[in-house]
Amino acid sequence: MFVTSSGITNEKFQDKYGKRGTEFNENGIPSYSIPFKIVDAPLNTVSFSIVLEDKDAYPVTGGFSWIHWLAANITKSEIFDDESKHAEDFVQGANSWMSPLVGKQSRALSSFYGGMAPPDAPHVYELHVYALDTLLDLKNGFLMNELYKKMETHVLAEYTLKAVYDN
Repeated sequence: MFVTSSGITNEKFQDKYGKRGTEFNENGIPSYSIPFKIVDAPLNTVSFSIVLEDKDAYPVTGGFSWIHWLAANITKSEIFDDESKHAEDFVQGANSWMSPLVGKQSRALSSFYGGMAPPDAPHVYELHVYALDTLLDLKNGFLMNELYKKMETHVLAEYTLKAVYDN
C-alpha cells in the first residue's frame, strides 16, 4: 500500500493547506484540508484511518507532537481537497488545536482538519494511513488514544507520507 497527495509539490505541502492559505475557521485555524489517494490497499480492507502529525512541534509545544487531523471509517481510496469540512461518510477526531497552549478551541470545532502553521521553522508533516479489516466504533470528536486502541489487531497495512510546510 502507498499514498500520494496532489497537495504536495516538490516534497512540500502547498500553501493553501496551512497558515498561508485563504480558508480558516472562526478561530483563525487553517481549515482547507489536504487531498490524498490510497493505492494498492490489501484486498480485505474494510476501512482506513488517518493521523496527520507534526513531530517537529515537539520543541515548540514543550514535549509532544501536534495532531492536525484524525479520521476513521474512511471507506473510499481517495479524499479530495477540503473534504474535511463537509464529510459525512467518515468520522473525525479532535486535533491538537483544542490544546490549552493555543486557547483551548472547543472539541467540536477541533474535530476537523486543523491546518499547518509552524511557528519557528519548516516542519515535516506525516500523514499516517492505516488499512483496517473493520469499521471502528468511534464517534466524531474521538481522541487519538481512542483511535489507536480501537485499531489494535485490525491493521492490515500502514503507510506514512511525509512533506514539509514552511514557516
